[in-house]
Amino acid sequence: MTTPTLARPEAIAAVPRWRTVISVFKLRIGVLIMLTALGGMLIAPGPAPAAWQVVLMALAVLVSSASAGAFNQFVEADSDRLMKRTRGRAFASGALHAGPAWMALIVGLLAAAVAATWAWVNGTSALFLFLGAVTYAVVYTVGLKRRTWDEYRLRWPGGQLRGAHRRCAVDPSVGPQGWLLALVLFLWTPPHFWSLAIANRDDYAAAGIPMLPVFGVPRAARIVHVNTIALVAASPLPLLYGAGPAYAVAAVVGGAHFLRHSHRLARDPQRRHAMGTFFASMVQLALLIGGWRSMRRFVDRWRTAALCAVVLGAAPLGAHAQGVPTLDQRQAVLWTARRWSARHRPTSRCWTGARSRCG
Repeated sequence: MTTPTLARPEAIAAVPRWRTVISVFKLRIGVLIMLTALGGMLIAPGPAPAAWQVVLMALAVLVSSASAGAFNQFVEADSDRLMKRTRGRAFASGALHAGPAWMALIVGLLAAAVAATWAWVNGTSALFLFLGAVTYAVVYTVGLKRRTWDEYRLRWPGGQLRGAHRRCAVDPSVGPQGWLLALVLFLWTPPHFWSLAIANRDDYAAAGIPMLPVFGVPRAARIVHVNTIALVAASPLPLLYGAGPAYAVAAVVGGAHFLRHSHRLARDPQRRHAMGTFFASMVQLALLIGGWRSMRRFVDRWRTAALCAVVLGAAPLGAHAQGVPTLDQRQAVLWTARRWSARHRPTSRCWTGARSRCG
């Protein structure tokens, strides 16, 4: 195994202190999680929460995600030093000392987010928020990551519970739409992360992390493709509960795009195809979340704007958080925007709340 090394002092000094501290919380990924969780609220029946509750819930998801991300870096500082992709992180590089004060801050952030949600939203939403963060921080990071190659599938409740948090803020009963959204995210998680793991296979092998590609890239690429097929087969299920034509288009277009890239990866398991598959998963998720729009009538402005933020923001933010080249980010935004605008181009009446044109 490679000997752990710290970053050079001059490299650490070149980074502003505030940026080093902020990087511990993985805020770019946190924003993606916040936008994705918004989809749970958008499909929930019942009256919309007040604007201040929407802001509170958004901040609660972001803060709980930041707490879990900081815990991940705190616990994995030693293994992060072994991987080229992560050895520059704050704790791994030695730029910050992973002492008890940091652990106190991490626990305090999660406690504050859960308590605020409990006090001003509802207990069910607070419970799902807590379980989502703990699943990622403890179950995945501490319990599964170094014990099984299937840790991404086994950690699946983390993301789904954050989505349920937002939905339960509108209606504490999850309902069939909520469970189907959880199923889609469950099937989406493995091919999304395993394609990225294929691209970074050498790093995981050097750190001794039993990620699926460590045991053979061609086999991992085939498994990614099989899981993508299962995802695409299950994604039309919300149509049974009135998802509507917009969701059908999103499922077909996004699924075909994802399948094309995963098939290419299975046939030729190269790093460029793995990154292409990873990025296609982001596009597909953005389209699916946007497609849930047809399950409700979004008349008021802030909901329509929030939906646009999810569709146009999730893919590029997630790609940027994982280090995808900037060119790919621009292409994804343009591709998603063209698909969205072609089918959901708003008119002036849409923004005045006319149901006949916007429903």
